[in-house]
Amino acid sequence: MDIIKILQEELQIGYKQAEAAVELIDEGNTIPFIARYRKEATGSLNDEVLRSLDERLKYLRGLEEKKAQVISSIREQEKLTPELERQIEEAMTMVAVEDLYRPYRPKRRTRAMIAREKGLEPLADLILLQMAKEPVEKLAEAYISPEAGVESAADAVAGAMDILAERISDQAEYRTYIRKATAEQGRILSEAKDESVQSVYEMYYHYEETIKRCAGHRVLALNRGEKEKLLTVKVEAPEDVILRYLEKKLIVRDNRFTTSVLTEMIKDSYSRLIAPSIEREIRNDLTEKAEEGAVKVFGKNLEQLLMQPPVAGQVVLGWDPAFRTGCKLAVVDPTGKVLDTVVIYPTAPQNKVEESRRILKQLIKKYHITLISLGNGTASRESEQIIAELLKEIPEHVSYVIVNEAGASVYSASKLATEEFPQFDVGQRSAASIARRLQDPLAELVKIDPKSIGVGQYQHDMDQKHLSEALQGVVEDCVNRVGVDLNTASASLLGYIAGITKTTAKNIVSYREENGAFTDRKQLLKVAKLGPKAYEQCAGFMRISGGKNPLDGTSVHPESYKAALALLEKLGYRPEDIAGGGLKGLGARIHDYKALAAELSVGEPTLRDIVKEFEKPARDPRDEMPKPILRTDVLEMKDLAPGMILKGTVRNVIDFGAFVDIGVHQDGLVHISQMTDRYIRHPLEAVSVGDIVEVKVLSVDLDRKRIGLTMKL
Repeated sequence: MDIIKILQEELQIGYKQAEAAVELIDEGNTIPFIARYRKEATGSLNDEVLRSLDERLKYLRGLEEKKAQVISSIREQEKLTPELERQIEEAMTMVAVEDLYRPYRPKRRTRAMIAREKGLEPLADLILLQMAKEPVEKLAEAYISPEAGVESAADAVAGAMDILAERISDQAEYRTYIRKATAEQGRILSEAKDESVQSVYEMYYHYEETIKRCAGHRVLALNRGEKEKLLTVKVEAPEDVILRYLEKKLIVRDNRFTTSVLTEMIKDSYSRLIAPSIEREIRNDLTEKAEEGAVKVFGKNLEQLLMQPPVAGQVVLGWDPAFRTGCKLAVVDPTGKVLDTVVIYPTAPQNKVEESRRILKQLIKKYHITLISLGNGTASRESEQIIAELLKEIPEHVSYVIVNEAGASVYSASKLATEEFPQFDVGQRSAASIARRLQDPLAELVKIDPKSIGVGQYQHDMDQKHLSEALQGVVEDCVNRVGVDLNTASASLLGYIAGITKTTAKNIVSYREENGAFTDRKQLLKVAKLGPKAYEQCAGFMRISGGKNPLDGTSVHPESYKAALALLEKLGYRPEDIAGGGLKGLGARIHDYKALAAELSVGEPTLRDIVKEFEKPARDPRDEMPKPILRTDVLEMKDLAPGMILKGTVRNVIDFGAFVDIGVHQDGLVHISQMTDRYIRHPLEAVSVGDIVEVKVLSVDLDRKRIGLTMKL
């Protein structure tokens, strides 16, 4: 199997691109490093393609290992033929290999095995020849043996049929056909275990759909309903089609003595041995595909959330709303330092509204607060009402933003939060986190397990290991795309930089605390457990502002410093000129990148990246993302009416639509059919988490707290 060729064809990239990427991965290079600093080798493959390649590479290599194990096992049984070996070598999936291995796999004691032990295999072979000139019971009389446990001719025939039934069920060719027929023509059905029970699964109480049309989110919903013992789910296969196929394959002669026996045996083999395992395989395959789709959606949503632009230069009041325990507030300065914390009780049952207003006014005046970051949890609506009324009373210009607080409670109770804020309780930490995730979403959200951020669907029902790996990759790509300030980044943030482990990240922070700020990237080599390979991977993503070398403040990799300095000298600049806001228009002065790259002994993609960086040093890709909506007044659900046009923020994207925050504490749903006039396969083709969109209200259901929206204006 030519793995490189398979990768090339599946990912639709060049053979040399795939070959170079595999070689770089095998050398221990990280995906962000390859994507950013090895463009010449890979033909500028981006991190998304490289991650797909890496995942597929692992699967294909695992497949090769499986093939070797299977061939070795069959060879040990002395049953390996050249034809079987060729079939195994040519198999392209784990399922195909398992099908071929099935007849040779060590089995638990089966009915067919017992029949063989009784000496009935010759009778099975005889019946299968379909040459009998007398009833099979007559043939079977020769195999009666009370000592072996065969008491009658009927026992002998039954044993022979068990042997043939197992043989059929082990045939790879038959299983492949049956699996395909079931997937293409079968249906998935679900029924309620108790119709009187009200639940979110009511639409699945009498549900059926063709397998090939069953969308991923419905598969996951059916799985969850079944797991919660509310639904019974089964696969309905095209049984008549399958039985006709098997009969055509096996009944090759019209023999009145054997045809009816073989027909019954085929039915038994299918219903008892083949159908249950094929149903499991079909369900597993549907679940795997559904999970894969859900992981991709979760990953895309997470990426958009992490890449939301920071709100810089403002003193922010983080507000963690609650009823009984009070609202926790934390004042955070523009650098993220917590200046003050307090608890107020404006909500039920205390209802100390006036006292809360007085405290809020004092905090705003004392710390010059310009922005309030309000968590969207319990008591958020009541808190927003108080904030909106307060803002009308005060002379200061203050706005508020409703922030998705998913994961804030997980962070505030974590060991990391305890280390960061040992003097604060859980509520104060949560309020500080809510404020900081507005100031710099990426830096704050990396402290939380990505699964807890809550921008996916059915994430708790998925393979948690696969989900974690995929989401960790998303976070890693985002952090490296933005880069970090080596002298201010937390260990949590540093831990996602290419080549840096969690231990090394802590060592960097310890080195910084003991020796003062880094002034040169080369100092990283003095950090414990950070060797030359790790330095090569991480250096370009670590920035030093105001260090000895101006190039250390850019994303130019140290390996390209020589070429970068030669470029500056050739165009009449000094390294110090970069720090003054960039060398605008530098690219326009270069007329032949190819020739200049050859002269400077670098690749053309690297040269173009260097020029871009010099034009806008340490540029932040998040600046191009939509800014959060700043509010000064509150809107309630009862204020909504069909036809109203509002601006909102996309909070979550799922398979069937997107939830949009329009400022009423109940996100509205834009169904996929209401997103655009053109056909789209998935909502992500139209919107992403964090997008600011204009929507029109279609329907308002106050009792069920549902808002229907459309983007078709």
